Amino acid sequence: MKILVDAMGGDHAPLAIVQGCLEALKQEEDIEIVLIGDRRMIEDILIDAKYDASRLTVRHASQVITNNESPTKAIKSKPDSSMVVGFQMLKQKEGDVFVSAGSSGALLVGSVTILRRIKGVDRPSLGSVIPNKRGRMLLLDSGLNMTCRPNYYLQFAYLGAAYMKAVFDQDNPKIGLVNVGTEEEKGTEDVKDANKLLRASSLNYVGYVEGKDLFEGVADVVVTDGFTGNVILKLTEGASKFMIGGMKKMLLQNLRSKIGAVLLKDGLDEFKKTVDADINGGAPVLGVDGLVIKSHGNSNARTIRYVISKANALAKSSFLEDIRTEFNALAKK
Repeated sequence: MKILVDAMGGDHAPLAIVQGCLEALKQEEDIEIVLIGDRRMIEDILIDAKYDASRLTVRHASQVITNNESPTKAIKSKPDSSMVVGFQMLKQKEGDVFVSAGSSGALLVGSVTILRRIKGVDRPSLGSVIPNKRGRMLLLDSGLNMTCRPNYYLQFAYLGAAYMKAVFDQDNPKIGLVNVGTEEEKGTEDVKDANKLLRASSLNYVGYVEGKDLFEGVADVVVTDGFTGNVILKLTEGASKFMIGGMKKMLLQNLRSKIGAVLLKDGLDEFKKTVDADINGGAPVLGVDGLVIKSHGNSNARTIRYVISKANALAKSSFLEDIRTEFNALAKK
């Protein structure tokens, strides 16, 4: 698989992005990577690195889109930016999947205006995989659509179900709709209307889910608007860091606790992996006609390594074909 990587996107670009790609090449033997961005800056980082030049190439892009710019204006006015070049390469089938830690807004605009939406999809959605008691759940939208119409929630659910099937071999995943309570009369009018649409669908819809239920594994795909989803995602990341930090402090405070830490090491390491934001990083942009993975803005090299692994798995899946088939069938109903 050929993976296109925006080398200039993110708080620690291009150093962290390039280093993460080098690590990914060692881990994933069946990938090629194209680093897109300022050739001189990228090659300065690569100059002393040992890697297979046949598997890692550089595509020069002279411009960079920052988080401070208007997404729509930036996509239009910076055709030679690393992000736009990446989208164009993906559209021209010069790669199988595009990875960027750049501006979420620009990524959405570029996905819609350059790649275009899959026929039948009104709004793309950002999906984030979050660990829970059953293993994992897919949260969407987790940051692209701040407000949603009722039919958006329904489409998010179909996109999420197809993703879980393609990437995790999970047939008929349980779908939940985030709300402030489980009673039918609770919630905004849009959420209540979305609830009706989901109940009338062919999906395995389990109804409303509250924030306290998310980690119990009551649903495999959790749909909400991008504002709420992003708050859930960032709160989860922050709470995970707080818990890990608190446990470490508690276990290292004296000799007795340190002995206990040694005995618990294997279990603690396993738990830490389940809540590790780097391991679980990388959110697919679902609903556009191409495979796009968004990594969080403060991604380090380790994050990028795991995100590229996820991108490789997505590229190998039948996700796009499944989504096209699903939405073609929905259009005929």
